[in-house]
Amino acid sequence: MISKQEYDSAVKRALSYFEEASIILTDAEKNKIEVADFGLNDLKQTGLQLITYVNTERVCSKEMVLFPNQTCPEHRHPDRSGVPGKEETFRCRYGKVYLYVEGEKTGTPHCKPPKGSEEYYTVWKEVELKPGEQYTLYPNTLHWFQAGDEGAVISEFSTNSDDFSDIFTDERIKRIPQLEQG
Repeated sequence: MISKQEYDSAVKRALSYFEEASIILTDAEKNKIEVADFGLNDLKQTGLQLITYVNTERVCSKEMVLFPNQTCPEHRHPDRSGVPGKEETFRCRYGKVYLYVEGEKTGTPHCKPPKGSEEYYTVWKEVELKPGEQYTLYPNTLHWFQAGDEGAVISEFSTNSDDFSDIFTDERIKRIPQLEQG
């Protein structure tokens, strides 16, 4: 569970990253920024700040912020009742993002999993994305990603996004944030 104060602080910080990346958001969009701590209560290590512009039956578009060395945990987007899982393209807008996917392990990866969660990170083919570079992930591909030392802003273009059907390697993960009341 994330405190209202921590949530608001993360939103404010994410807005500064969007500004640094020259991404203009409307006031309505600024008020819809989501902070995901994935139920682990350790936003510094594991988390994601995002705004979803559009999510229809066919397409989805998001902007995501990762703070320095922050990780989006390992997961995949499986088929849903005969509908193919999400296909997504990540495009780096600011900083560096290290994407880890299925395939031959990179000899010396740049990143390490968040402390205490190492067992839940199983794919190690590293794809480094700098501003202007992009990578497409196909449905049901196991992946995770982490920002470099300065943080990162990533645009996501995908088919329909259904957060409830994502499968995380770490069964403790709760994708939808729970905000403390008070």
